[in-house]
Amino acid sequence: MGRGKVNFELIIRALNDIGYTGPLSVEWEDGGMDREYGAAESAAFCKKVDFPSSDIVFDAQFDKEKQS
Repeated sequence: MGRGKVNFELIIRALNDIGYTGPLSVEWEDGGMDREYGAAESAAFCKKVDFPSSDIVFDAQFDKEKQS
């Protein structure tokens, strides 16, 4: 995970855009890397790109803060 050409951030953004809240599953395989090291690295990468979506448009947040 994170070493290939798949743009996982784009996938997470698309899932957030449609309101997907179900599970995510990934498959990691690398015969040239220690399994435990690779699994830990992949899990850390997934946690980094799996961010929560926002309920408001970015610029609208500033308007809301001005009203306070």
